[in-house]
Amino acid sequence: MTATAAEDWKHWSDSRAASVSAPHGQLALTGTHWLEPEPAEVPGLPGHWWVDAEGVRVRAAAADGISVAGADGPVDGEVLLRPDTDRAADTAVLGDLLLVPIEREGELALRVFDPAAPGRAAFAGISAYPYAPEWAVPAVYTPFDDEAQSVVVPNADGKDRPLAVTGKIEFTVAGEHRTLTVSRSGERLSGVIADATSGVDTYRFRFITLPAPDAEGRTVLDFNRAYLPPCAFADHFICPFPPPGNRLDFAVEAGEKQVLTR
Repeated sequence: MTATAAEDWKHWSDSRAASVSAPHGQLALTGTHWLEPEPAEVPGLPGHWWVDAEGVRVRAAAADGISVAGADGPVDGEVLLRPDTDRAADTAVLGDLLLVPIEREGELALRVFDPAAPGRAAFAGISAYPYAPEWAVPAVYTPFDDEAQSVVVPNADGKDRPLAVTGKIEFTVAGEHRTLTVSRSGERLSGVIADATSGVDTYRFRFITLPAPDAEGRTVLDFNRAYLPPCAFADHFICPFPPPGNRLDFAVEAGEKQVLTR
């Protein structure tokens, strides 16, 4: 183990804790409100909210105090908020609250992030296994012939949704050859995994991210950086469960384990 590798991991670990516990980080999510075409109230918010083909719309009075990021003043009438899947995505604020429109599989919702969320106040860190260099292993990425496929998996909110996957990685741990199904977004690879520690020593599943593979598909699978999904921090996230074949039959004693509370 080199000091640099251990120090890099410690910096990553500290950055993770700082990110999820930020005023509008994952711990601050207090609601994901799915919207309909008919204007309706959202619990705890002023105005009326609905969706159309362009995104999320809100009708409110200036006195309600809702402001769109980048606007000169509060909403006074009707405005469009483009969801997070749009290149020109919008957000809004109401006092300390951050309001984020999202789109998932064609459905639109409004997420509310509150710095005063109970989960954020109770946060005491993320438990993790000590850094172990043997858990960073060479891997080879092979894309599917048609590049992208879709597999339906359960999500944390109880619904089944398609998960886009683009190929597989192959690697060896303790002399055993293994494969995992992953997705490629931009240059990096990502996946959802479970193992023999899941639901026992660690959260029920975890996410992994791998560096961009080279021209021969070579990359590194570092289980030390297996991390908790957003739904480990707040119940209102809709994280996908591991796809078939991504439940490893051995204990991955590396990476993040659980959310700690006071």
